[in-house]
Amino acid sequence: MAVTDEMVCFSLYAAARATTQAYRALLAPWGLTYPQYLVLAVLWIEGDQTIGSLGEAMQLDSGTLSPLVRRLEQADLVTKTRSTADERVVTVQLTAKGQALRAEVAPIHTRITELSGIRDDAHRLDLISELQEITTRLQQTTSR
Repeated sequence: MAVTDEMVCFSLYAAARATTQAYRALLAPWGLTYPQYLVLAVLWIEGDQTIGSLGEAMQLDSGTLSPLVRRLEQADLVTKTRSTADERVVTVQLTAKGQALRAEVAPIHTRITELSGIRDDAHRLDLISELQEITTRLQQTTSR
């Protein structure tokens, strides 16, 4: 048995890369990257977000997130608004074009689920839960 078959890190890394590559191929017609799609997904599901809340949802710092949001803004998919009460707070909102895009790209996550062999909602929810537990444990270990 190869070392790559015995260590969880190789399987997690390979699964993450394969997921990114599959999304890249499916999102190409819209000129979206996988991280840009994830920002849009948070906005579609949760509504307007501050840069801080988007960063928490995506587990990205503002230095990484800001260029993503800027490219979405340049594509007229989102707008940014600075709070009048606190100029440090920037809220990101979908434009009409960004909202309309949801209907076009909505089938992609279902297609990824099918391609990955996830059988049903119970399987999907179990997998999400297990991955979230792994993430939480590893983050707790590294934040000490």
